[in-house]
Amino acid sequence: MSNNTSASLYIVATPIGNLSDMSQRAIEILQSVDVIAAEDTRHSGILLQHFAIKTPSISLHDHNEQQRSETLLVRLQQGESVALISDAGTPLISDPGYKLVSLVREHGIPVVPVPGSCAVIAALSASGLPSDRFTFEGFLPSKQGARQQTLQSLVDESRTMIFYDAPRRLQATLADMVEIFGGERQACIARELTKLHETIVTQPLAELLAWVSDDSNQRKGECVLLVEGIKQKKDSSETEINRVLSLLLKELPVKKAAAITASLLEVSKNTAYDMALKLKL
Repeated sequence: MSNNTSASLYIVATPIGNLSDMSQRAIEILQSVDVIAAEDTRHSGILLQHFAIKTPSISLHDHNEQQRSETLLVRLQQGESVALISDAGTPLISDPGYKLVSLVREHGIPVVPVPGSCAVIAALSASGLPSDRFTFEGFLPSKQGARQQTLQSLVDESRTMIFYDAPRRLQATLADMVEIFGGERQACIARELTKLHETIVTQPLAELLAWVSDDSNQRKGECVLLVEGIKQKKDSSETEINRVLSLLLKELPVKKAAAITASLLEVSKNTAYDMALKLKL
């Protein structure tokens, strides 16, 4: 057992492109644990070698996660410490690891996050789209019918939607989004984040589709696709206007109540004023 870490499972974020984004804490944890569970040991071996991390590593991917999780649980129960990393970014975000974390927590062993790079959050922060509420949808289905069905289920989603997409499918995905969400809906392509050819472009979906269709370079590399949620329409029915006016007129004069109602429900001041006068009669 290592002297520097307790028997815990560490979920360690690694860079998504720029190696300078590797945190000092992540390096120290990876150097200190007894074993590193990596999505692809050959891929991660390059990263570990770069930071002179000599800790042994074993694979943990979609095809062996159940069996490997049980093996790692035994090692944790024996007092060893384990770090989980993915090929890039934060583990479990469209990457394996859920089964391992769930199993380890069921047995009362600490699970410790070591935060760092995450393509979803990086793209959202720079997109210019609303970031107060969002939903991460991962990868869309590869087949068009299933992809369109999934998009149709999101047509009334009011939060910013975030997807991962394969470069070879980006053009087809954008075409489906234009058909289902409408070409005027604002969206963002965040491609090759933190890398040499980083590209972050926010435009209406129709313009993004035309751009990607005309430039094959935009159909290369890792891609995050963000789509603005539907704007919720205010209820400006006569019933709602009267309800709001009735509440405001108990405390405010007609003109002030009408002005506030017009602003809240996005109706004309004249309409709100006329309706307020009728309520005062």
